[in-house]
Amino acid sequence: MTYTFGPKISSSEITPHEIYLSRRHFMGSALATGAALAASSALSATSPVALSFSQNAIPKPSDTVTDRALATTYNNFYEFGTSKSDPARNAGKFTIKPWTVEIGGEVAKPKIVGIEELFKFDLEERIYRLRCVEAWSMVIPWIGFPLSKLLAQVEPTSKARYVKFTTASKPDEMPGLSYRVLDWPYTEGLRLDEAMHPLTLLTLGMYGEVLPNQNGAPVRIVVPWKYGFKSAKSIVRIDLVTDEPKTAWNSAAPNEYGFNSNVNPAVDHPRWSQKRERRLPGFFANHDTELFNGYGEQVASLYSGIDLAKFY
Repeated sequence: MTYTFGPKISSSEITPHEIYLSRRHFMGSALATGAALAASSALSATSPVALSFSQNAIPKPSDTVTDRALATTYNNFYEFGTSKSDPARNAGKFTIKPWTVEIGGEVAKPKIVGIEELFKFDLEERIYRLRCVEAWSMVIPWIGFPLSKLLAQVEPTSKARYVKFTTASKPDEMPGLSYRVLDWPYTEGLRLDEAMHPLTLLTLGMYGEVLPNQNGAPVRIVVPWKYGFKSAKSIVRIDLVTDEPKTAWNSAAPNEYGFNSNVNPAVDHPRWSQKRERRLPGFFANHDTELFNGYGEQVASLYSGIDLAKFY
């Protein structure tokens, strides 16, 4: 395989962009990053467990890989809190065993698959960039297998046009669920052709190890040409459906978070520009944003004839 690289909170209060432009915030981020690098073992919510995967599938990264300490301590995972440091701090008691994923809807062979079965697939490592809508990004070596391999087992019917992901909702273990930032459980969705694309990865690990709790353990997806919130974490159910599913962020703020959410520098977020991004651990917007996050050669054909500004 080859690669080329409490109360309802209003949308205006969700991840305000000005904190990313504030010099004080950047200085605070620098201190936080240093602390993360020094104490990652203490903050990580799971003990690292090594994985076996195909060494031949590792692509050459076009960017420097983000330090693991930063990638596991600076996260968006609102079920554990809205601050970037909350997931690593609060995900320690999140239980991921036993774990099953139920697959149903418009399929000929619905099934419930245990996490142990997923680890029996041929795992490979892919270095993908994760870009968040707040204009920051990381480069992470993810471990998993194409989601299409799992969906092929359930045999989607001719009525299946979309894939809906439902994630875990455990109020006793996820303190962020007490805040009505979103309607829980978190849901996301893709068109079926997007879900079946070989770049869409059902992900079980990162940095050569199983996923830490704060990064979406035990199973998540990674869709590298879309904004990070499209890559659902801690998945418990996958449904193949006929109609476009309602998704968490699109339902909360449809004018800010479109269903497609392809990385597109020409489409600004209503409250800030998307033309540049801050590649962590950098302080400022230090990279030009690439259309489809740099994967246009592989995925642009999925959107032939579609107005990418209207269907953002």
